[in-house]
Amino acid sequence: MKKFKEEDLILYLYKDCSPGLSAAIEEATELDLELRDRLQVLRRTIRQLNKLKLTSPSKQSIKAILKHAEKK
Repeated sequence: MKKFKEEDLILYLYKDCSPGLSAAIEEATELDLELRDRLQVLRRTIRQLNKLKLTSPSKQSIKAILKHAEKK
């Protein structure tokens, strides 16, 4: 049975993979319990990430980063 990389599974979940890869993953999930579990964990992770409230870094942090970058 083919092993799928995490990147492939993420692309599949976001519906951003090729039709061939999508079909292969769907076919494999019918028989592979471990793959179904991996997909479920990734789905849960995506839902949790989507709930996060992201904020921009402070202006002070940005200035410090830019100042550091100028030194190199």
